[in-house]
Amino acid sequence: MGAKILGTGSYLPPKEVTNDDLAASLDTSDEWIFSHTGIHSRHIAGPEDCTSTMAVKAAQKALDAAKVPAEKIGAVIVATSTPDYDTFPSTACIVQNALGCVNAAAYDLQAACTGFIYALEQARCYLALHPTRPVLVIGSETLSRILDWKDRGSCILFGDGAGAVVIAATPGGNEGWTTHLRADGSGAEFILREGGTRLDPESDEAKSLSRALMLKGRQVFNFAVKTFADIIENLCAESGIKSSDLDMIVAHQANGRIIEATARRIDLPLDKFFMNIESTGNTSAASVPVALDQAVRAGRLKEGMRIVMAGFGSGLTYGGTMMTWPGN
Repeated sequence: MGAKILGTGSYLPPKEVTNDDLAASLDTSDEWIFSHTGIHSRHIAGPEDCTSTMAVKAAQKALDAAKVPAEKIGAVIVATSTPDYDTFPSTACIVQNALGCVNAAAYDLQAACTGFIYALEQARCYLALHPTRPVLVIGSETLSRILDWKDRGSCILFGDGAGAVVIAATPGGNEGWTTHLRADGSGAEFILREGGTRLDPESDEAKSLSRALMLKGRQVFNFAVKTFADIIENLCAESGIKSSDLDMIVAHQANGRIIEATARRIDLPLDKFFMNIESTGNTSAASVPVALDQAVRAGRLKEGMRIVMAGFGSGLTYGGTMMTWPGN
């Protein structure tokens, strides 16, 4: 059996925070932020939204586009680093109930900004064993609630949102669909959020920890450019094509300058990279599926196009998947 994406969906909360809004309380400016990141604004969840509610809204659009009833879904996988609850229950179980996916398994997957790529590959593996049960794959993040809004180096980068796809088994092989998933734990401290069970919660060290996201920007930038380029070139080499044969790259929208540097490194025109970071910021695991849905709904992504979706994130994790849209 092969696999095919039947429908896509996304949701961005209505509140937009511009660079000028941030400059009112930070030593920065729209010009500085845009020149360093490619971002002008980002969407921030209001009190009515959280990771599960945004996931439900994106997923319902994907189900509608796919014309798949919720009760037909065999598994709900939510990629997120900002679940509704710190430990359990999973956000996926909340989403499963809200959507009425009454016959589905449900679980969260944590691979940071690469989470959607990891989850999509898990969905393909599930379909190989359960070909009659489509899978709902969602990336959803409420990053605004774990940021230090006084830290200019991190808070300017991130936004909230959710994206989703419905993927189903189809007759035929997966010769045109190739995935590489990788990790490099030596960079675990480059992007992190303190807490968890690593320390005794009553210790002085645990009590003094910051709970805000912390980011070592230069190390992440260098890692991202190299791994993005390597993933794209390795996927192409395995498929026996050149990177110039690709029609579109839907990359994790971490920083516009990372995407530009990657394009130069592999000698591809920037217009082959779908980019929406100017108005979304970095939405972590939601980044790739939101961009994918926007490309579909804008008519930019057409059947038969050879595409790569790629991401990198805390862990460090990275990976990419190549397919002939919408699958196989």
